[in-house]
Amino acid sequence: MTDITIVTEFPRKPREIENSWIPMPDGTRLAARIWLPEDAESDPVPAILEYLPYRKRDGTVERDALTHPYFAGHGYAGVRVDMRGTGDSEGVCLGEYLAQEQEDALAIIDWLCAQPWCSGKVGMIGISWGGFNGLQIAARRPAGLGAVISLCSTDDRYADDIHFMGGAMLCDKLNWGATAFAIANTPPDPAIVGEDWREMWRQRLDRNGLWLLDWVRHQRRDVFYAHGSVCEAYGDIEVPVYMVGGWADGYTNAIFRTLEHLPGPSKGLVGPWGHKYPHFAKPGPRIGFLQECLRWWDQHLKGQDTGIMAEPKLRAWLQDPAPPAPFHAERPGRWVAEPGWAGSARDVQALYPAEDGRLGDAPGGARLRIRAPQTAGAGAATWCIYGAVPDGALDQNEEAGKLTAFETAPLAADIDLLGFPLLHAEVASDAPQANLVATLSAVDEQGRATLITYGVLNLTHRNSHATPEPMPADKAVPVTVQLNACGQRIARGQRLRLALGTAYWPVIWPAQHDATLTLSDTRLDLPLRAARPEDAALAPFAPPQSAAPMATEQVSEGSFRRTRSIDHVTGQEVFQRVSDSGAETHLHTGITVHYENSETYSIHPDDPQSAVGTCVWRKVYARGDWRAELRTEVTMRALDGVWRVEATLVAEDAQGRVAERSWCEDIPRDLV
Repeated sequence: MTDITIVTEFPRKPREIENSWIPMPDGTRLAARIWLPEDAESDPVPAILEYLPYRKRDGTVERDALTHPYFAGHGYAGVRVDMRGTGDSEGVCLGEYLAQEQEDALAIIDWLCAQPWCSGKVGMIGISWGGFNGLQIAARRPAGLGAVISLCSTDDRYADDIHFMGGAMLCDKLNWGATAFAIANTPPDPAIVGEDWREMWRQRLDRNGLWLLDWVRHQRRDVFYAHGSVCEAYGDIEVPVYMVGGWADGYTNAIFRTLEHLPGPSKGLVGPWGHKYPHFAKPGPRIGFLQECLRWWDQHLKGQDTGIMAEPKLRAWLQDPAPPAPFHAERPGRWVAEPGWAGSARDVQALYPAEDGRLGDAPGGARLRIRAPQTAGAGAATWCIYGAVPDGALDQNEEAGKLTAFETAPLAADIDLLGFPLLHAEVASDAPQANLVATLSAVDEQGRATLITYGVLNLTHRNSHATPEPMPADKAVPVTVQLNACGQRIARGQRLRLALGTAYWPVIWPAQHDATLTLSDTRLDLPLRAARPEDAALAPFAPPQSAAPMATEQVSEGSFRRTRSIDHVTGQEVFQRVSDSGAETHLHTGITVHYENSETYSIHPDDPQSAVGTCVWRKVYARGDWRAELRTEVTMRALDGVWRVEATLVAEDAQGRVAERSWCEDIPRDLV
């Protein structure tokens, strides 16, 4: 991170409390790591809470070191709490975003406000899970909570989370289910919890369970997903909310929706970034995000007018053209400003696909026959990109002969897109359940095709995610597919490509049966954006800063590979991502950690019921004569009428086997 300025001298000298126990009303203790000014008891400060299940001791420890001491040095208490049943906290964790999680957060906020070093004001910050629960806890309206910064999060746990897209099941449901399974079953550190660490670990292994089973059982938008979805009642959130994300991330759509619907003060920021904090995220450019946070906290927790609320409500990085690549260190572009977001772009350009493959501005009455092999999607990006490895989209010419493509003539002038492209059509299907996929790409003058955005709709969800309906057998029905929000310049001389299909593996799981779709009255609406005077008036962000990185020693090197193979005898195709973190010792605790992970997705191009995914994790923690190792494997199959979920878990320490568990369940498919 050579472009980040490391700050070691601060207005107030920070100190660290390695572990504090926060008591819950039922007697369970949660573990917290706290950074605060040395003089905070004589000059109290607001607290900034980050509340996660990702292990403060060794999981988020490197990013915590960059962020929370920086807040402390500028007059705040950075508080990093392990959720119940995770990290070093007591109890068990039975799933995502449960009522218990929220109740514990309310108790944490009350505890913080009562501390002699706290001013009685609390802010919440978090990315992903921590961004989710920041919004959810704001909706509970605790008296001490004064403001939220929510990164890479969602207001709708069904429509825009790692579980579904457009009512189609994401393959990342398996990936995240296996990842969460591994995280939830790791042990506490005996240096923090003492000799009871093994019994605490065994309690987790016995009770934390395989959350993926619940996620697969609920395949429509029911109360399971309504809980924790703040879109159910935006008005419950009254405190100021700053929504932050990046175009490479999977959670950007929620920024636009929350700006439209939150009744209280709000701001939005969309950069080029993946699923990381913007002061160290890729693709760049990185920004002085911690300084931006301080402006937000100073405004809303200290009552200082920093000018942040006088600035445009939405600031977005409008990306310039770039050649396709699975990894971008930087994305060229410029910052643009919007006074707000009303749900759609002010200007729309309509394009119409024709039977001869053209994409033009005049309706032609074309009837389009759409069918794709199950391997369509080979050139897609991972649904949620972290920016650290080459898991972005490939040249979209990879989809030639799979998705059905339509192209414009070379553009006569640059155009800018900001917002949600929409595909409208009358759709007939020869199967009761089918998926419709739409991708939008920019084709440069060398013929390379860079993915701009994509959208998916399970056609049984065309009217509702809560009450899906089979496609009728004898008529076409109106359908709208919303593509993910984008901010992109398409340059003069480039062509726009719309590609349509019925499969997108390994982004979504296949439909239950092969389907052929017939589309008529098809129209693509593009969200055009003209330059605004506010763009030129935007002040640049400060350059990125952070506190000093944590001292580590690399014991062994890590690696990553992403492959696709075809068995030319059987026709089966296999997609695989394999990562090894390498072994790393954290010098301040002496812990050596080592993570290994693989994802394998296999499918036959002609058989949707051949789809199978397997995710494997190995996590090792060691210090001196203490050692704990967890090995998990989760497999999911898309069979005729059922999802089959199988899993195994093996936990060992230096004395031998601690636990071994297995699961196998067939879950009926519910129009998915």
